[in-house]
Amino acid sequence: MNKLQIAIVGGGPAGLAAALYLKRANHHVTVFERFASPSAVGSGLILQPTGLTILDDLGLFQNIQLLGNRIDRLYGADAHSGRTVLDVRYSALKGGRYGIAVHRAALFDVLYNAVRKENIDIETNVDILSMEVGAGSNSLIADNGRRIGAFDLVVDASGSKSKIRSFANKSCEPKPLVYGAYWATLNWHSEGFHQHSLLQRYRKAGVMIGVLPIGKAGADGPNSAAFFWSTKPGEESSLRNAGIEQWKDHVLSLWPECSAYVDQIDDFGDMTLARYGHHTLPMPIGRNLAVIGDAAHSTSPQLGQGANMALLDAKALAHALVTTTDVTSALSRYAQSRRLHIRGFQTLSRAFTPFYQSDSRVLPFIRDRVVPVVSRIPPAPHLLASMVSGTLVDPFEPIGLKEKIWI
Repeated sequence: MNKLQIAIVGGGPAGLAAALYLKRANHHVTVFERFASPSAVGSGLILQPTGLTILDDLGLFQNIQLLGNRIDRLYGADAHSGRTVLDVRYSALKGGRYGIAVHRAALFDVLYNAVRKENIDIETNVDILSMEVGAGSNSLIADNGRRIGAFDLVVDASGSKSKIRSFANKSCEPKPLVYGAYWATLNWHSEGFHQHSLLQRYRKAGVMIGVLPIGKAGADGPNSAAFFWSTKPGEESSLRNAGIEQWKDHVLSLWPECSAYVDQIDDFGDMTLARYGHHTLPMPIGRNLAVIGDAAHSTSPQLGQGANMALLDAKALAHALVTTTDVTSALSRYAQSRRLHIRGFQTLSRAFTPFYQSDSRVLPFIRDRVVPVVSRIPPAPHLLASMVSGTLVDPFEPIGLKEKIWI
C-alpha cells in the first residue's frame, strides 16, 4: 500500500501501539492527545499472553518484563467461610504461559518512550470532538473549532468515551454497569500474600476485594500492589459520608490481612473510582476510519482483557494495511480479523460479571458451590486458563502473528 497520512486519536496503549506498527510500515503518523502531558490513568492490570505477544512483536517484551511482576495464579475465596471460589493456574496450559502484572504507568512509559524514539509526531492538548468525512480523506475537528487534516485514515483510540466512534458504520454507546471499583496503588507487602498471584476475597456478589502485585511504576520505584474494592458508583456519596474509618473496618472484617494496605489509605481521595460500561461496536470501521481498543469494545474487568485486546487491535489494523492494496479493503479485513475473538470474550465477560459484581443472591450461591467443584474436572482447568490467557478463541492467526514462545 502507498504511504498514508494517518491520524491516531488517543495516546493510550492502543493508540501508541498502533502508532509504532504504522510508522514501521512506512506511513506518516500523527498522534493527537487531549491532555497537555500524556500519562497513564488508573492503577494496575495483567498483561496476558495475548498482550505480551504483541509487546514481544514490537520488541518491547524485555522492557515490560523488567518493570512488571510475573503472575502464575488467580485465586479467590469466600471472605467468611474461606471456601475456594476461583483458582486459575496458567500451568494448566502447555507451553509455560504466564501473565505479567504492571502498573499502567509502566506500560504507558514503555510504549511512549518507543514512540518518541521513533520520532512519531504527537500533538498534545488537542481534544477531538468530531470529524469531517470526505470521499478519500477525513479531517478532525478540535474543541476550539480547529480543522486538522486531511488524513487518508483516522484511527480512533480515544477510549470508552470516544466522541468520534459515532462515525463508524454501525455505532453504539456503552451501557453503564451497576458496579465499579475503587482502585489504589500502594506499597507491596508480602505477609499474607503471594508475589506471583492475584488474590481476591468475595462476600456474595456485592463485595469483591483484590490485591495484585504489579512490580514497579519506574525503574527506580518501589514494588507496588494494586488494591481494589468493588462498589456501586451510585453509592459513592453514602460511602464517603459514612467515613473512611467505617469503610476500613468493613474491609478488615472481611480480610484482616489487608491491614498493611488499608493503613496506607487516609482518605477516599487516595483511591480512584472506576466506572465500567459494556459495549461492542457491530462494525468498528467507517469511511477512512478504524476504531480500536476501548472505543470499539469495553466491559467490566472480570476477564482482564481490556488492554490486551487493545494491543491486538493495533496489530490487526497494521496487518490489514500490509496485506491489502487500499484503505477500504484493509478496514474490512481488520474488522473481520478481530470479530470472532472480540465477540467471544465480550460475551464471556458479560456472562461472568453478574457472578462477581451484582445484587443477585442466586448467582453467587451457584458460583461458591458449583464452580469450585466443576473447575477441578478436566478440561475445565484448561478452559479457565485459556479464558484468562485470552486464547480460548485464537486471536493470532487472523492477524498474521504467532504466539510468543514461552519456554
